[in-house]
Amino acid sequence: MRIDKWLKVSRILKRRTISQELAKNERVEINGKAVKPSHEVKVGDEVSVRFGSRKITVKVCSVEDVKKKQEASQLYEVLKEEYISAETGIETGENPL
Repeated sequence: MRIDKWLKVSRILKRRTISQELAKNERVEINGKAVKPSHEVKVGDEVSVRFGSRKITVKVCSVEDVKKKQEASQLYEVLKEEYISAETGIETGENPL
C-alpha cells in the first residue's frame, strides 16, 4: 500500500492530500529515508512523520485498505513522539504545554 494512503487509513493524518504534501516536502520517512507519496509501506517498517511542531515515529503492524475508526490504531505501534521547539529547532520528548 502507498504511504500516503496508509497514513490516512491509519488516521495518523486526517487527509490523503496532506499525506501527499508532507511526503513531497520530505517530511515522511520510512526506515530513516525520505520517501515519495507513492512509496510502498510494508509490515515492520518504521515510519516517521514531521508536521507542525511534532514528529511521530511508528512501527507498521498491519497494512489494510479499510479500517474502522475505532480499530485504526491497531495498524501501528507508536515508538516515539517528539515536540520540536520553534526557536531552537531542538527536539524533545516532552509536551511543551
